[in-house]
Formats: sequence, structure tokens, C-alpha cells
Amino acid sequence: MIVPLVRVLGRGFSPGGRHGRLSVLIYHQILAEPDSLRPDALEVRRFVWQMEALASCFTVLPLAEAIERLSNGDLPPRAVCITFDDGYADNVQVALPVLERIGLPATFFIATGYLDGGMMWNDEIIEAVRAAPAPTLDLRDIGFNLLPVTNLGERLRAVTMLIDRLKYLSAEERAHGVAAVVAGAAGTAPDGLMMCSEDVRHLVSRGMAVGAHTHTHPILRNLSLKQASREIGESRARLAEITGSPVKFFAFPNGKPGGDYDARHVVLLREMGFTACFSTAWGVATRACDRMQIPRFTPWDATPARFALRLLYNCMRTRPQVARMENSTIG
Repeated sequence: MIVPLVRVLGRGFSPGGRHGRLSVLIYHQILAEPDSLRPDALEVRRFVWQMEALASCFTVLPLAEAIERLSNGDLPPRAVCITFDDGYADNVQVALPVLERIGLPATFFIATGYLDGGMMWNDEIIEAVRAAPAPTLDLRDIGFNLLPVTNLGERLRAVTMLIDRLKYLSAEERAHGVAAVVAGAAGTAPDGLMMCSEDVRHLVSRGMAVGAHTHTHPILRNLSLKQASREIGESRARLAEITGSPVKFFAFPNGKPGGDYDARHVVLLREMGFTACFSTAWGVATRACDRMQIPRFTPWDATPARFALRLLYNCMRTRPQVARMENSTIG
């Protein structure tokens, strides 16, 4: 029942042609099993039915084709793209087999500094808190209190608080804080959390696309413009070296317009020759959308019907938030 209903509603909420609206979904980790310390990470059972719902109710396009057809005014109705951020190994190990079985294309935005054995700072925090011996994690040396870690609920609260407090610090301050948390936990981090270079080549060999996501996933507004250019360029160059192909797409780390990046970075990316760049503002792209700030949507619903209907509702957001020059700090 839901499939024909969504298809009918979709022609109104997400028409094709010159009035086409492109939905771009954003995922991060796809876990084989749920993880209480990663509640926002999708586990594979839910990912499977989301992909099946997309295949049944929407038209899933490769990103390059979708951007071209958006510009040309010949998008099909209910047009959708699938993207992943950061470069987690489970994207290859868990998500890719699902995508291939259902026959769906996707694009993977990769922070290249964590390839081949690296780990993102937020994951270091999660794994340190997971390994910390009960009852408390002592972080008084870096200005935190004794954090209770006697059960999963307390560990999750500790993870959330630490990530929120460290996220917008300078790279040096954040690295110091992460090192203190890891030292206090005295645990051993798991290997293989992020992709290796061969995983990237494998994705491309299977018909998937890759895009740049900076080298070390910084908040771009915390950097000088020169540093931002270096982060973006290094990511693009490394991916081009691995794949042997030019890299045309970029996703902003964290991705909130005006908060995590500003109009200076939009200008920079346009000057660097990217075809399209992607934020994490909700909404859909139309022909009038800035190609350097295409919005993306994160689905979270627990049933296929609500998932499909929320995607249609998101199609009503045809004027997504963007970074504007008046909100930028020049320097």
C-alpha cells in the first residue's frame, strides 16, 4: 500500500523536469550490530529496509548524473542520491553488499588522513570511554570532573559531553583533550575502524564514487583560509592518487552553513573547480540551488512508511539554509 501512495504523492512533493527536486541522503557508519555508545549509527537491518524502500518508492541516481540532470532540468520525479561521510570501513564491509544486492549507487566522502589505520578523534573518545574501568574516569587534569562510567547510560553521557565540549576547540587544544581522555581510560583502541586505500579502490571498482571530505576533518571556520585550502586540496589529491581519477565533489565536515563553514569556503571551493559541494542543512536541491551548498538529509525513522513519508516532507524545504557573505568573518 505504501509504495503506490508514495509514488503518487512523490509527483507532487518531488516533481521532475525543470521543477525537479533532488534529495541527497547522508549516512556515516552502518553497523553489523547495534552499539549503545553509537546510538546515531545505523545498524544494518534498518539500513536494508531503508534501501529497499528507496528502490521501491524513489529513483536513486549516481551523484554525478543527478547533478547534471538537475542543471539540465530533466530530473526524474522522486530523485534521490545516497552519500556516506568520513570513510568508515563498515561502509565497505556492511553497506556495500547491501547496495550491490539492491542495485543502488552511492558516493563516499572520505577524510583521507584516517585511511590505512587512522581513527577520528570522536571515535578515540568513544573507544576510550568504552574501555575505561569503572566507577569513574578521572579527567580533572584537563578541567573536567570525575566522570561516572559504571554503566552504559553513564558512559554514553560521558561520550556525548566530551564530544560536545571538544568539537569546536582548536586542533591543538582538542588533540590535548583527546590524549588526556585516552590516557585516563588506559584502554586499547580497535584496529580497522576506518577504510584503507584498497577499500577506496574497491568502491570505485564496484561502480561507486568517492569525494573529498578534507584530510583531518576540521571545522573549516576554525582554520585560516590557507589552512582550509590545504585540507581540501590534500584530500582531493590523495583520493585522485588512489583512484586514478579526478575528484569533483566535496562534503563539508560537520556541514552546518554559517557555523561550520562560511561563504569564504564556498568561494574557495568554486575557485578550486569542484562540480558540487554538500552541506548538512536539511532540504532539497532545485535548479536555483547553489551547487557549492547542496543540502543533505539524515533519515532516522523506525518504519519504512514513516521513512518514505518523511523524505517526501523534506522535499518541501526548497530554500535550505546556506552560508552567506554577511555572516562570514573575512581573514
